[in-house]
Amino acid sequence: MDTRIEAFIRQYLTGYTPYKTYWNYEDGCVLVGCADLFAATGEAIYKDFVLSYLDKLITPDGKITNYPADKYNIDSTNCGKALFFAYDQTGDERYKKAAAYLTERLKTHPRCACGNFWHKEIYPEQIWLDGLYMAQPFRVEYDMRFGGKKDAADVVKQFQNVRAYLYDDQKKLYYHACDMMKQQPWANKETGKSPNFWLRSMGWYLMALIDCIDKMDEMLYEHLRALIDLFREAISGIVQYADPATGLYYQVIDRADVEGNYLETSGSAMVIYSVLKGVRLGLLDEEKYLPNARKAFENLSGEKLRQDDQGLWHLNGICAVAGLGPGEKRDGSVAYYLSEPIVADDAKGVGPYLMALSEFLRAKA
Repeated sequence: MDTRIEAFIRQYLTGYTPYKTYWNYEDGCVLVGCADLFAATGEAIYKDFVLSYLDKLITPDGKITNYPADKYNIDSTNCGKALFFAYDQTGDERYKKAAAYLTERLKTHPRCACGNFWHKEIYPEQIWLDGLYMAQPFRVEYDMRFGGKKDAADVVKQFQNVRAYLYDDQKKLYYHACDMMKQQPWANKETGKSPNFWLRSMGWYLMALIDCIDKMDEMLYEHLRALIDLFREAISGIVQYADPATGLYYQVIDRADVEGNYLETSGSAMVIYSVLKGVRLGLLDEEKYLPNARKAFENLSGEKLRQDDQGLWHLNGICAVAGLGPGEKRDGSVAYYLSEPIVADDAKGVGPYLMALSEFLRAKA
């Protein structure tokens, strides 16, 4: 591993504090990244980080002590992916019980009429690309391991609905979200779609697909085939927009012409991860995709990983946050996406960077 990257990761993990006081998806991104790096390297620092984080939060009966049970928020499922890793590493039943609890919560999560989960209670009747990553890979892994392999059809249907409601045939990209009621200020009054293509939302979608494909039993051939077809189509669409010089991607994917648009770190890492993993799983042509993806990761590290005056390393160029609504807030315009703060070392960027690194290391093996 590059010494700069290793120094950054060790510094980051050693000084890490939870992103929020409650069970949250941002911490989940870092936990998943560490689990992936442990699989790629076998280095104990990554396993120890995950187990230390979860050990303090999961009671002997499988209760998640800081889980926000008073609200339905699909994001809260993401951190649960690390429970499978912890269970495999320790055999401790409390992690399996906690995963079962999250599964039961999803069974009562509000849904749109088409069957897709609402993104959150505060975003009723809305489907966001983000939510697919937060919930569906967790659902697939639980179902394949402990649930009787009965949820695959529903998982695939939720992806197919997103293809129907959010895909743009001309651009070959997915819009950030859709308001099924077509009432939100940001929603197109005829289609319900949000107005632009935000990079990180596409990144969530690609990672959701490849992670579900990875976890789904090969015997479920028709369901697996449907996800693979969606994945290949989406990858083929987004790589057209890679910056020719670096292989990275713009915050507003298709608007490189707009002043202030920038090559964003988290979404670029997500695309790189998805492509590299797609190649490793034999879903994408190695000759066509692997050299560009490896070069893009090297450029991501070279462009965005910087040392400050105190000798500390930082991963720069991360969009702090972006969403839609509620109400008149966050209108989904190009200007809006470019107005959000650009920060360093945010978990939403570091987690996917660790995931991309894990696939980069595997690709070099």
